[in-house]
Amino acid sequence: MNERCDGIVQYFDREKGYGFVVPIGHQDGIYVRREDIEGETRTLSEGQQVSFVIELGRGRFEARAVRP
Repeated sequence: MNERCDGIVQYFDREKGYGFVVPIGHQDGIYVRREDIEGETRTLSEGQQVSFVIELGRGRFEARAVRP
């Protein structure tokens, strides 16, 4: 998938630098890493709306190019 999706941050651990986002209309979370968040802060908050690209990585789908 190379289309941008909109979603909501389900969980994000600021200390460890990873979490999950849920695409709008879906129930399963997609893994996201701090390195894939665009912008200066590179952090997310639970309930925050974001857009992202879903790619297959490390044996699972991951959110890339995440824009808060």
